[in-house]
Amino acid sequence: MKKIVVILGHPDSESFNQALFDQYVQHLDSTKTQCETIEIRQLQFDPNLKYGYRKRMELEPDLLEAQRKLKWADHLVFIFPLWWGSVPAIMKGFFDRVLLPGYAFKKREDSVWWDKYFKGKSARMIVSMDQPAWYFRWVYHRPVYHALKQMTLQFIGVKKVQYQTVGIVRNSTKQQRDSWLQAVKRSAEKDSR
Repeated sequence: MKKIVVILGHPDSESFNQALFDQYVQHLDSTKTQCETIEIRQLQFDPNLKYGYRKRMELEPDLLEAQRKLKWADHLVFIFPLWWGSVPAIMKGFFDRVLLPGYAFKKREDSVWWDKYFKGKSARMIVSMDQPAWYFRWVYHRPVYHALKQMTLQFIGVKKVQYQTVGIVRNSTKQQRDSWLQAVKRSAEKDSR
């Protein structure tokens, strides 16, 4: 049975990202897929990695639980808005605090190489934006996609990463939003297989 954790990176519970998250999770609930969720805005933690990797910060209980869920899952789903070409600050802080050396990866002594502790997992990014997906791809070259896929997820061992855009959200019609919700439902169906 597939195990999926769905991570919501939007800080506003009334955002369209919440609706995307709810649709994805509700569809998984109707399958035999095991599902855990992480709504980053609900976690109690300091998103600032104050000392970099020089000195370890104690992990808050919510982050320890998030680490457990991430390790448990076969498939990671990240739902977030595109802000300034990247993820919201709270989501970046979550990555900084959770994907730590010794947990997600380990640098090898006297080497430029590292061990990846998330091997065998897959991921999906569902990204909402206020620009056409083609413009984001061909003009801006999808910076968040490269940062999250190649420099974060693949760095820790997640090989297969799918990317799904939702937008233009601003000024969208109910029909467009319903269409995006159906697309997310189809993604949940695919991911649950």
